[in-house]
Amino acid sequence: MNIKDINAAWIEAGQKVDDLNAKITAALVDEEVSAEEIAEMKAKRDDAVMRRDSLKDQLAIARETEKAAPVKDEGPAVITDTKKKGNAKMDFATQVRGMMMHDPKVMNLLTETDTSGNQLGLVIPEDVQVQINALVRQYASLQQYVRTENVTMPSGSRVYEKWSDIKPLANLDNDAALIGDNDDPQLTKVAYSIHRYAGISTITNTLLNDSPDNLIAWVTQWIARKSVVTRNQAILNVLPKLTAKKPSISSYDDVKTLINTGVDPAIAATSFLMTNVSGFNVLAHVKDGMGRYMIQPDITKPNVYELEGKPVVVISDKWLPDQSGNHPLYFGDLKQAVTLFDRQQMSLLTTNIGGGAFEHDETKIRVIDRFDVAATDGDAFVPATFATLSGSTTTAASTAH
Repeated sequence: MNIKDINAAWIEAGQKVDDLNAKITAALVDEEVSAEEIAEMKAKRDDAVMRRDSLKDQLAIARETEKAAPVKDEGPAVITDTKKKGNAKMDFATQVRGMMMHDPKVMNLLTETDTSGNQLGLVIPEDVQVQINALVRQYASLQQYVRTENVTMPSGSRVYEKWSDIKPLANLDNDAALIGDNDDPQLTKVAYSIHRYAGISTITNTLLNDSPDNLIAWVTQWIARKSVVTRNQAILNVLPKLTAKKPSISSYDDVKTLINTGVDPAIAATSFLMTNVSGFNVLAHVKDGMGRYMIQPDITKPNVYELEGKPVVVISDKWLPDQSGNHPLYFGDLKQAVTLFDRQQMSLLTTNIGGGAFEHDETKIRVIDRFDVAATDGDAFVPATFATLSGSTTTAASTAH
């Protein structure tokens, strides 16, 4: 075990001792706990104390051994094989630090360019990419609602067939009947072209001298937040282009009509409602004739709300604003309607000279994300608008259902 592992084991052992002491204290004030049980707890506690103290001694020995070991001069940080299992994360941290310090040996190896001749910089390895994706899911990411396709080429096209275009097979009258040709499906060609989305942030020199884990944590959190905001905006920009149908809603009955008839029945089961905070506030005040709110929390997920059995996704007004005083209300299956083509080639590049970094003794780090968002089935996600809904107050609740 290395020093890091021994230190973690020592901390865990100390926590175990604290837990056992707390358990003994609780048992001593509980008259139903026997003396034998308390003695057994104390024996376990004493054993845990011995292990904790022994680990502390081992940690001290390991630290002294490390100090006594001769320092090997390995020269500046260099790019290593980031695909090597178990070392990719630490290699990445070393590369980031070397790049931020403008180490020539590192910078000379960052020569890869895209098809337009733009320097890619340091490509984020797979295990760090996994950390970023895990953080993305913790934020209000719209990517979970659309279809995501990983691509390896900067541009291309896909062919899609709508649910409503699928025709049934012919019914044959007898065994000798001639089998005819199927109707040719109505196919739609969807082209994608990967775009580059970039941003620059300033990093302190203190963080450069911090541990690799802290450096990676800062980088992954920053990228995750930027990725969520960027991809959310790209998805929302596609929504108004989906269909020519844009029903206007003035009553709760209109909302029910949108749910019942807005999309093909084949995708109704996987459909949901989407609105902004202002629109959700109006919907949340709609009551039935008994004075009960029509929007109810999902009993299995308290933070998820449903309307007529359909999930309601709420987006900030900042990203999904009102239009001319009308609130947006979408309904359908966004995975059928929109596809995000992910190039999976995020990259980093730094400078301590340009962008004012030299004057302020700072280091700037640039991230580039590569993806495209395209509409694939305009009839699968219908946009509606509303200002107010009749039945949104208790006095008018009888008209709401």
